[in-house]
Amino acid sequence: MEPNLKNSLFTALLALVFGFLGAAIWSMSGLGGNSTRAYLLENPEILEDMYTALQEKQAAERLAEAGDALYEPFPGVILGNPEGSKVMVEFSDYNCPYCEASLADVQRLIDADPELKVVMREWPIFEGSEDAARMALAAGLQGKYEEFHNVMFAVGDTSPAGIETVGRQIGLDMERASADAASEAVSVELVRNVTMARELGFSGTPSFVAGKNAFGGMVGYDRLKEALDESDS
Repeated sequence: MEPNLKNSLFTALLALVFGFLGAAIWSMSGLGGNSTRAYLLENPEILEDMYTALQEKQAAERLAEAGDALYEPFPGVILGNPEGSKVMVEFSDYNCPYCEASLADVQRLIDADPELKVVMREWPIFEGSEDAARMALAAGLQGKYEEFHNVMFAVGDTSPAGIETVGRQIGLDMERASADAASEAVSVELVRNVTMARELGFSGTPSFVAGKNAFGGMVGYDRLKEALDESDS
């Protein structure tokens, strides 16, 4: 989440707290003036709990608005078990260092749970990423998305030459892949992904949806697993 957005939410929450909680404290205990502020300073966990609850509520509302389309992958653009009963969504960019750093966490989740399906949403927000995102979707149409995804991050060169090298290395039909990468279907998918990301309130990559949780950043294996486990309960 962008700092300005987080600060705005926190400021709004403070206003609510001082408005509603302050009035409640005043009426129930006779506190007034600086006493409300003192009470909150002595019990800061109230603010933290309310801020967390506000974030969770907003995430749940956004996920409900996104609907089933969020979990419907572009053909072949999946990691893990394509028929898995447990689903996680990741928004990713090939020039994002935090996406690359999250690769091991996502793979660890896949290795630990044969029922996990990771729906990948290509979201090229860094300069020079769109061509790689397009070729990744084209690789999905040839059943080679996972190979392209892993090798592209390993190579780290999203120039046209670098993308072609990766494509040939994993055995893509490059003539077909080039045509697919430039297709209307791929263009529509990229627009759909950026629209979804914005509707979910994401400000960068990687961003994840797991169960009823939507969050951005390199959150680590434990947080991702916790969110997935919550979806089973």
